[in-house]
Amino acid sequence: MTDIIRLLPDAVANQIAAGEVVQRPASAVKELLENTIDAGATDIKLIIKESGKMLIQVTDNGCGMSERDARMCFERHATSKIKQADDLLAIRTLGFRGEALASIASIAQVELKTKRHEDEIGTAILIEGTVFKGQSPVSCGNGTTVSVKNLFFNVPARRNFLKSNTLELKYIIEEFFRIALVNPDIAFTFYNQDKVLFQLPPGNLKQRIVNLYGSSYAQKLIPVEQQTALVNISGFIGKPEFAKKSRGEQYFFTNGRFIKSPYLHHAVDGAFKELIPDDSVPSYFIFMEVDPQTIDVNIHPTKTEINFQDMKSIYAILHAAVKQSIGKFSLSPTLDFDTEQSMTFPPIPENHPIRQPVISVNPDYNPFEKKTEPQTRFSFPQKPTPSIQGWRDLYETQPPLAELIDFPVSGEGSFDGSTGGSGTESFTQRNHGVQVQNAFIVTHTDSAILVIDQQHAHERILYERFLDEKMAEVNPGQRQLIPQTITLNPDDAQFLLEWKPYFQKLGFDINDFGKGSFVIHAIPMNLETTDIRMFIESVLESLKSPGQDHNINQRKVLAKTMAIKLAIKRGKKLHQDEMDGLIESLLACQVSVVSPDGKPTMVIMPFEELNTKFKI
Repeated sequence: MTDIIRLLPDAVANQIAAGEVVQRPASAVKELLENTIDAGATDIKLIIKESGKMLIQVTDNGCGMSERDARMCFERHATSKIKQADDLLAIRTLGFRGEALASIASIAQVELKTKRHEDEIGTAILIEGTVFKGQSPVSCGNGTTVSVKNLFFNVPARRNFLKSNTLELKYIIEEFFRIALVNPDIAFTFYNQDKVLFQLPPGNLKQRIVNLYGSSYAQKLIPVEQQTALVNISGFIGKPEFAKKSRGEQYFFTNGRFIKSPYLHHAVDGAFKELIPDDSVPSYFIFMEVDPQTIDVNIHPTKTEINFQDMKSIYAILHAAVKQSIGKFSLSPTLDFDTEQSMTFPPIPENHPIRQPVISVNPDYNPFEKKTEPQTRFSFPQKPTPSIQGWRDLYETQPPLAELIDFPVSGEGSFDGSTGGSGTESFTQRNHGVQVQNAFIVTHTDSAILVIDQQHAHERILYERFLDEKMAEVNPGQRQLIPQTITLNPDDAQFLLEWKPYFQKLGFDINDFGKGSFVIHAIPMNLETTDIRMFIESVLESLKSPGQDHNINQRKVLAKTMAIKLAIKRGKKLHQDEMDGLIESLLACQVSVVSPDGKPTMVIMPFEELNTKFKI
C-alpha cells in the first residue's frame, strides 16, 4: 500500500495561508499598513484603484530593508519579531505572523521597492503568484513601497466572490480607520481612483477623530480616563444625545491593536442604560493598555479577538470609567474656550469713540395682547382621483374594505358626474373628519364608521407618492434657490453614494463634491424641512438598521423610510382641511388599509355591528 500523506508544495501552502490572511482587498490593506507602522513610518500613503482589485499601493518613510531582508520578507514564517516561543507572549508590535507578504504574493502580482536610510541604492523585487520574477537594484526614496496588482488574478473563484466596488471600498475604509485612529501621531494620505479621500495630519486622538468623521464631532465627544494596576483606559465616548441606531463608530484597541469584544461592548452599553433609546447604540473610541503576558492574541486568524486573563475585572473597570465620564459631563459641562468662537470678543480699537447704549421702545406694545402662534400645516396635493369604475376596480382588490364601505352612487354627492366633482370630494363634503386625541380621525360612510390613524395613513400616502412614476416625471423635485452643501462622515458618505440613484428617483438632485461633501440642488416636493443634512443622516441611519430588508426593491426601501420619517405624528393637531385632505388622499391610495410596514391605517366598524352591540 502506497503512502498517502505528503507535504504540500510551497505555492499551494501559500494560497491556503492566503485564505486566512487575505479574504478581500481590505485584508491586504490591513497587513500592508501594519507593516509600515512596525517600520517606524511617520508618513504613509495608501493608493487604491477599483476598490483594491486592480491596485493597492502603500508607501512609507520607515526604516526600509536591506537587500537580503527584502527577499526574505516573502518567505513563509519569516519575521523580525519572534526568536523563540516565549516571544509570542510579549509582542507589542503588529506584524508578527510572518505570512502576510508571502500570502499576498501568492494571489497577486507584487512589486516591492525598499531602501534603508543609510544605503545609497535600494532593492526592487517582482513576484507573480508565488513565482519569483526578479530582483534588481533601484533608485528610490528612503522607506518601502509595496504595489499589489490584480488581486486574486490566479484564483478567479475567490475574485468572483468579492462584493461591489462600493462595498469593498467601505471595508477598506474601515481597516484604514482602525490603523489611523490608533496612530494619530502619524500622517496618512488615502487616494482612491487618483483622488484624495483622506488627508490626515499628525495630531492627538481627538483631532484624528474630527479629521476622520467631521468637525461636528468636536462637540460630540466626552473624554474617558482611568488608570489601575490591571489596565489603563483612555479615549472618548459619544454624548448620549448623539447615539445612533446602527453600529460603526465603536472601537476598542488593546496595546495598539484593534479588537472586537461583545463582552466589553456590553460594559460600555450598560453604562449608557436609560440615557439612550433601547434601539440605539453609543459611539466610543476606547484604548486599553495591559501587560502583554496577561492576554492571548492568537485565538483568531485576523487577531481581532483576544483573551484577557481577568476579563471580569476589566469589564467592571471599563463600565465604571465610562459611567464616571458620563456623570462628569452631565453634572459639570464645560466650555472649550479654545474653539468656542462665539465667546471671543475683539479688542476695542485705539481712539474708538465710546457711545452710551441706546434702548429703543415700542410705545404701542401691549403685553396683554394675545397673538395666535402660526402652526405648520400639512398639504395633501391633489392626486388623480379614480372614476366610479376605477373605485370599483380598486376595492375589488381589497374585499374587506369593498364590503364595508358603501359609497353613494346616486342622489346628492353621487359619483355619476352630475355635480361636476370627484367622488372623494363629495365624500369629504358630506362627512367631515373629526380628530380625537390628536391621533385619530373619525368619519363615516353610509354603511360604516372609519377610525383612521393619522400617522399610519400619512405614511401610506407619502409612500405611494414617492413610488408614483408619473408624479416623479411631472415633479422631479423642488429646486433650491440656494443649493445646500452638506458634509457627512465617511461611512454615511459612502452609503449615500451607493443609494444616490434611488434618492434621485424620489426627487433629490445630489452632486458629489468630494471628501464627504454633497451639494443638494433639489429636494422632493413633500419634504418640509430646513435641515437637509440631519434629515439625510436620519434616513441613512434607518437604511443601515439591522432589521432593514435590502433584498427587496431598493427604491421601495428608501420610499418607505422617507415616508415614515416625513409623516405627521400622533399628537399633531390638524385643521379641518388637513383632515379632509388626508381622508381623501388615503382612500385614493392603491393599498389604503395598511401602512408601508404593514400596520393598519384604519379600523372599520359597520353600522350592522353597532346595531348588534347596542341590541337594536
